[in-house]
Amino acid sequence: MSDFLKYQALGNDYLIVDPGSTDLVPTPALVRLLCDRHYGIGSDGVLFGPVGPVASAEPIGLRIFNPDGGECERSGNGLRIFGLYLAEHYLKDDEFTVRTPAGDARVEILDAEAGLIKVDMGRPCFEADQVPVEGLSGPAVGWSLALGDRTFTVTSVNVGNPHTVVPLPQVGAELARDLGPRIARHPRFPHGTNVQFLQVIERTRIRIEIWERGAGYTLASGSSSCAAAAAARALDLVDDEVEVQMPGGSLRISFDPAGSIQLTGTAEPVAGGWFAPGFRARLLAAGRTGAAGWRG
Repeated sequence: MSDFLKYQALGNDYLIVDPGSTDLVPTPALVRLLCDRHYGIGSDGVLFGPVGPVASAEPIGLRIFNPDGGECERSGNGLRIFGLYLAEHYLKDDEFTVRTPAGDARVEILDAEAGLIKVDMGRPCFEADQVPVEGLSGPAVGWSLALGDRTFTVTSVNVGNPHTVVPLPQVGAELARDLGPRIARHPRFPHGTNVQFLQVIERTRIRIEIWERGAGYTLASGSSSCAAAAAARALDLVDDEVEVQMPGGSLRISFDPAGSIQLTGTAEPVAGGWFAPGFRARLLAAGRTGAAGWRG
């Protein structure tokens, strides 16, 4: 087996490092080196798994890392990529459960050849103390966030990791790059927040631009799509079936009768390979710098 595989989902690319075939330890320094697009391989994150035994009847462990080296609780694109990897290399079953720090997620392989995967992302939580949002109680739906001399009406939601959705008449990459980092590190969010700038096109279709707290401007994000659709639904702007358009492509979000988010979209393998001896030595040195920290 190769040292790494690279997959992408709507332009959101991840490296898969399988602990069954490597002695690398995923520290922040090692993850940053792997994700570096100039001195490393380059990616939007690292999927370290499967962690522990692999069996379709039991949850399969996965650790997800942002390119800044921090550990991510959950990633919708990462879960689809990892689900496809498991289907290609480990499992014959079309349904199984993946365990992340945010909890278990049911994964269904709809079409392995086309890379079409559905993930149950669970029920969104809008309670301010669970997102979390400082200085706010009750649901964090339609609250006012002061940013310098401007105030935005936003909705914050936890879909396994924290998000803040900003509905606007028009959205674009320049807006996300300008306001995204300022909102992501705003003191009202003690763990930081991922940010989605939301434009409602119609009740079955929305458009978002994304700033991730651990990755910056991002072409596409599964969890961001879930957060934006959930926020729009809480504001009664969309129906239970929503297409989420992003610069990298579109995902389908639906809400089941219990309110759980079903995320459907594609993923595909891009490349695989082996570390050159010198680069591997640098990775091993980076792996000795300490345990990887949590990101919220």
